[in-house]
Formats: sequence, C-alpha cells, structure tokens
Amino acid sequence: MTELQKRILSSLVIIPVVVLCLWCGGWAYRALVLLVMVGIVWEGETLLGQPMKSLRGVLLLLWPFCGGLIAIKGQWFAALYLLVSSVLFGRRACGPILVAMLGGFALLWLRGRPEGLYETFFVIFAVIASDSCAYATGRLIGGPKLAPAISPGKTISGSLGGIVGAVILGGLVGYWSGQGWSVSACLTGGIIAVAAQAGDLLESAFKRWLGVKDSGRLIPGHGGLLDRLDALLLAAPVAAILALLVGEGPFWLLFR
Repeated sequence: MTELQKRILSSLVIIPVVVLCLWCGGWAYRALVLLVMVGIVWEGETLLGQPMKSLRGVLLLLWPFCGGLIAIKGQWFAALYLLVSSVLFGRRACGPILVAMLGGFALLWLRGRPEGLYETFFVIFAVIASDSCAYATGRLIGGPKLAPAISPGKTISGSLGGIVGAVILGGLVGYWSGQGWSVSACLTGGIIAVAAQAGDLLESAFKRWLGVKDSGRLIPGHGGLLDRLDALLLAAPVAAILALLVGEGPFWLLFR
C-alpha cells in the first residue's frame, strides 16, 4: 500500500469520527480533545528524549490530562494556572505541554460557547482550506520559497493561495451559520489562515531542530498528531482571543 493510499484511508476513518464528536459535543467531544492533548504531550516529549515510562513521564502526561479535566469543569483560572506552572518542568519539557494545553483549552472553550458548534467548525474548516489551497496553489504556480531554511516545500504563492481559500471558506461558514455573507467572516478566515500557516512553520522548525521528518507514526500516511494538528494548535487560540474580543456572538463578527 502506497503512502497516498494510507493517507486517504486514514482520512476516511478519522474525519467522520472527528465530525461526529464535534457535532455531538458533550463528553464525546471533550474526551476526544483530552486524548489528543495527552497524545501531543507523549509525542512531543518522546521527540525531546524524555523517558515516558518513568515517573517523570507519567507526571508529564498527567499535566495535560488534569488540566483538561479542570477546563471541562469550567474552572478556567485553575486550568490556566496549571498551564503556566508547567514551565517549572524546565525549558525543554514545558514546550509540548504548553502547546497541547493552549490548543486544547481553546478548542474546549470555543465549543462550549453559545455558537460553539459553528465557531469550532469555522476554525477547523479554515485550517483545512488554508492547507489544501496552499498545497494546490504551490504545486500549480510554484515560485519563490516562503521559508526555505525551515520548510523548503512551501512557496509564497502557496501561502497566498491558502489565505484566499480560507477567506472564501470563512465567508461560506458564516453564511451557513445563519449570520449571512459578511466581509467580517472573510477577514476572520484570513486571520485564521495566517495563524494556521505560522503554526505549521513553527512545527517544521521544531522538527528541523531535532533532525526528524515526522513527529510520530500514529496516523498511517500522515505521521504524528503534531504533523496533522500543528496549524490548528495555533489557529484555535487565535480564534479564542477573537471570541473574547467579540464577547457575545460568533467570533468572526469582530469586524462588522
């Protein structure tokens, strides 16, 4: 079986599960986010050489698990305190924990808002549109590299194509949610795309620093959790900040 075939089959299994959990919400969605948070820490700390079967490894995994449970209960100040205190584990060890908890907290908080279903779909679809359109545009047009020292395959044309794709998708999701077609939703889609591409580049820099191609082998044809969720892990916190600024109503109405 080729890598492309593995990639397609994995997507056919994962996407319906994620969409179903997101649509149902409740504990199905919360459990999914919690498992992903723990998985990201396991993956990241393993890359950093941490012995995950040791007492320290268990404590590292308990950190996002307990933080996620506290966040699920709505005790956000305690959850954020636990996030900040993770720095006590040291400069190298705290990185995966911070990434997992920031992304996980943002996804849990967004889904719990009154318009949380649409807001979470907005972020995920904008990230997918950015990634897909960037790949297609880059292959079609090519041109100067975006960040050759970090990710030689990415082009400036691909980055711009990804932003355009997310702008269009953002407008469509805004319309689908019943808020109508708006420039604000399109602009927000562009912001999410920029955040998603930044997250992708940061993860690429992390892997290049460690000298590895993939963050793991959990998902056949895709690599690890960090390989698939790098863009979302930064896009979700950015969306959460936008939601805080908006207050009531979908976060993509910030520029109305």
